[in-house]
Amino acid sequence: MAVVLTVLVLFLAGFLASFILLVIGAINFDFSNSEIPPGVTQPAKLRIIHIILICTAVVGKILENFGICTQVSFVRYMQGRKTLGAHPKLFIKDLWFDKVPVRIYQPKAPSASQRRGVLFFHGGGWVFGSLETHEELCRFIARESESVVVSVGYHLAPEHKYPAAYEDCLSASQHFLQHLQHYGVDPARVAVCGDSAGGNLAAAVSQTLAGRSDLPRLRAQILIYPGLQALDFNLPSYQQNRGVPLLFRERAVYYSLQYVQGDTSNLEEVLEGSHIPPDIKLKYQKWVSPDNIPEEFKVRGYQPHKPSEFKPAVFEKVKRLREPTLCPLLAEDTIIQQLPESFILTCEYDVLRDDGLLYKKRLEDNGVPVTWYHLEDGFHGIINSFNSGWLSFPAGKRGLDSIVNFLRSL
Repeated sequence: MAVVLTVLVLFLAGFLASFILLVIGAINFDFSNSEIPPGVTQPAKLRIIHIILICTAVVGKILENFGICTQVSFVRYMQGRKTLGAHPKLFIKDLWFDKVPVRIYQPKAPSASQRRGVLFFHGGGWVFGSLETHEELCRFIARESESVVVSVGYHLAPEHKYPAAYEDCLSASQHFLQHLQHYGVDPARVAVCGDSAGGNLAAAVSQTLAGRSDLPRLRAQILIYPGLQALDFNLPSYQQNRGVPLLFRERAVYYSLQYVQGDTSNLEEVLEGSHIPPDIKLKYQKWVSPDNIPEEFKVRGYQPHKPSEFKPAVFEKVKRLREPTLCPLLAEDTIIQQLPESFILTCEYDVLRDDGLLYKKRLEDNGVPVTWYHLEDGFHGIINSFNSGWLSFPAGKRGLDSIVNFLRSL
């Protein structure tokens, strides 16, 4: 018994020492490699949130090293552990749409007419996020816009690589559009919506459904700081905000590679642009180019990136990064012209800012009405902080209110 206790004490001591050292190292790394721009209001809050996320990742890594669970599964568990009870103004129900889990939010108050419908795809880099992580956000949208919201729990990478998430979202969307009458939804007022990777999925689903004559036409797409391309990670916003929490430039590539190939090999080559052949770069330069970014967004020290040497072996591994269902910014004009009215939210201090700006230009150039809302003091992920108590950011609530106002106008 004494031997067992001794071993247990040593194990716990080793675990605690490893944890302390790793946390200290991670926090030191955070302070030396991250930047909180002066334009962010309440910078201390952002720093605290980032440190909490780092500590969660560190604990997950320790558990993984001890063979208890993977880092990814631990982070997912911690993100989704908060559960909310019944809501006094909403009916909330978990269902399955064609083998895809969904959560439906329906206002309890009677309505004189059919309601709007919103298909919501959560963010999280296709690796994280769930019905639970965006529960409060979906409740708010359903309540404040008086809409029926369907949150889609798509499969996550790296266990389920591209196009799994896209196919789940498309399948759930088709099912909902085929059964709108069951939920009292107006077929002429259905929108797709998503944040970050969810914005990517919303854009891809919207493009796929644009040419469908057998389903109700989408009324709108709402893209919240979406990631829309993987050709150029050296656009102005990727340079300017490369170390701004909550999404570093390297992490943006990390998530893209986890989604498309299930690992992060070739990360450096993709960062530098060695994964794209010159002819493809030339083909898409009319759409993915710093030249299409307004000059006022380049003033924070942007320097044009020197082209990197093309590496065919890398391209062969990641060539699906140029498919429109993964990179909606690369869709042909004939598809873009059919898209519904759009709402795009961007944040100044976000690596994905320019993806949104480039898509805004493409939509406008093709005659699609666009409502653009830019948070000059915003950062990636800020919308989720709208109701985080003392860690809330006013800009997050402003952004969310702009989304609700847009919905109410439909």
